[in-house]
Amino acid sequence: MQKKTDTHTPVLGILEWFRPGEYQEVENTIEDLKKLNITHLRTGVSWADWYVEGTEEWYDWLFASLGKHVEILPCFLYTPPSIGEAPKTSSPPKYLKSYADFIDLMINKYGEYFEWVELWNEPNNKVEYDYTMDFSWHKFTKMIDMAAYWAKEKGKKTLLGGMSPIDPNWLQMMAERGTLENIDAVGIHGFPHVFDQQWSGWEENIRQVKKVLSRFDLEKELWISEVGFSTWQDDEVKQYEEFKNVLNTAADRVYWYSLNDLHPKNPTVGGFHLDEREYYFGLKKTDGTKKLLYKLLEKHGLENIHNHPYISKKYRIESDEKYSLITGGAGFIGTNLAKRLLSEGKKVMIFDSLFRDGVEENLQWLQKKYGDKLIVQIADIKEKWVLEQSVKYANEVYHFSSQVAVTTSLTNPVLDFQVNMEGTFNLLEAIRKSSHQPPLLFTSTNKVYGDLNDLEMKPNETRYYPADKEIEKNGVSESRSLDFHSPYGCSKGGADQYILDYSRSYGLKTTVFRMSCIYGPHQFGTEDQGWVAHFLISALEDKPIVIYGNGKQVRDILFVEDLVDAFVLARKNIDKISGEVFNIGGGPSNTVSLIEILQIIKEKTGKEMEISFEDWRTGDQHYYVSNTSKFEKATGWSRKHSVDQGVQKLLNWLCETRNIKLEDKSQSSAKAVAL
Repeated sequence: MQKKTDTHTPVLGILEWFRPGEYQEVENTIEDLKKLNITHLRTGVSWADWYVEGTEEWYDWLFASLGKHVEILPCFLYTPPSIGEAPKTSSPPKYLKSYADFIDLMINKYGEYFEWVELWNEPNNKVEYDYTMDFSWHKFTKMIDMAAYWAKEKGKKTLLGGMSPIDPNWLQMMAERGTLENIDAVGIHGFPHVFDQQWSGWEENIRQVKKVLSRFDLEKELWISEVGFSTWQDDEVKQYEEFKNVLNTAADRVYWYSLNDLHPKNPTVGGFHLDEREYYFGLKKTDGTKKLLYKLLEKHGLENIHNHPYISKKYRIESDEKYSLITGGAGFIGTNLAKRLLSEGKKVMIFDSLFRDGVEENLQWLQKKYGDKLIVQIADIKEKWVLEQSVKYANEVYHFSSQVAVTTSLTNPVLDFQVNMEGTFNLLEAIRKSSHQPPLLFTSTNKVYGDLNDLEMKPNETRYYPADKEIEKNGVSESRSLDFHSPYGCSKGGADQYILDYSRSYGLKTTVFRMSCIYGPHQFGTEDQGWVAHFLISALEDKPIVIYGNGKQVRDILFVEDLVDAFVLARKNIDKISGEVFNIGGGPSNTVSLIEILQIIKEKTGKEMEISFEDWRTGDQHYYVSNTSKFEKATGWSRKHSVDQGVQKLLNWLCETRNIKLEDKSQSSAKAVAL
């Protein structure tokens, strides 16, 4: 990686291309740029589209809307096919002066919104400008000469469309012909390790370009007018690294490509899905999911982009010591397990994409506390090669990487499938193909049993309880039939079954935990997942709480330290329990309804909470309590924390990490948990 320079940082902008009529896309872009505190935008203005009915009104709106918020760099390109030497937008125009006339028209009409004009785009790229129709770019240089001269006469500065690939010989030809006389800045494009596979680095490329300019005594600004990295192989860390690299350059300005991935319904300039790399350059996915780089910029700002040393990735791993591999290891459960293993002197690899907000705080805490005993692998569970490398030296694997919310699975079932099903399959294959096939422990969910509506319920003032005395006494056992009621249930249940079958079919040592509600320190709860922590955090921050349903739904909640005890015992007894599934939760002795937990929280915090109720959600269970007797008999496990003890420990951690002091409510809260 290039070293950070203290003397110079380029001005940063974003590149985003809009099609006529994409009003909402423009408004979304403005909001994103505000969040990222970026005030420069490069965008294309199509000469070819200008003559289409309705386009003028579109650009009237576009320039006025963008001009209120950002400094616009308009790139004027694409020959109208009707006036081209060939009927295509990459063709030279029949009358070269017509391009200058178009620039004149654009400056007269929209010049109040921009200071610079960019003349064409990637002229040495045949897709953008068909130089086979223009021997040695003679027509191009004349066209640009006239346009640059006229732009200067109109008081505008000019950027020569960026070279792609960066070609000093091409630039020398432009200089020899005098084309750079009225040009104020030279543009270059770079896509390291994507399109530019034989990449020699920014420093060398910029040196070669500046060498040409110096040879002709040309003092021009140098802009990297398009640079990006495609995450088509799910490598968001590499995108982040390339972003840092380009900010270390001696360029005057940098435009990052792009804000959003290209929607799969749209063609690229070169054609429809001819190169899948072109569809994944965004800081956000087409479904709105924020990639790692976006989240870092949004949360910490551009000024701190180099200050994230916890982000580490190893594409090849050589280890002289075996380690415990925890996928999703920066999450709440993974952090607590890692803490236990590291405190026992074991080496641990955290494999995590940092998808969930807040988990980077867990990772930094682990790094600070345990140092070199912790190996950090920031990667996506879909990155098969990195996953295989990570399994290579693992002596045990705990698979917690997951899309965790029913609601998200309903709005984004593709993501849910890719993470929960495809990701689990990738891990199973990595283990199967490894030389030592380490044992695997997987955390599934009680949602695989469906909504349990066949169980008759009897309500009282605060909770439901089952009419079936056996269920009331012992909870739901593993003999319960699987019944998926949401994409989340399907993906977790499918992964659950794949893991059990890989034990039968390939002899892998695997165990599945179908878990109820787990809570404890290092949990960043939301209303979709981690609701005990969510309720506590909302109370401490005086935020309203929404209950879906009537609040009488019952869960057996399990404190995370007790769950970690179960993991340790499962690993110790893996030969005996391999290929088995276990229901894990607080059991019948640790049950609580939402109404009841809110009362406990009120007693412990002294907070009055604003609570509202909304409709039940898809797949919601009125009652779920784990029958944990199978695991208890197999391993001797027992839970140590009551509801009161566990909630108090979580509250203490939340107050400590938020520097909040509460009056001691322990005496009154003890009465509230006598359920």
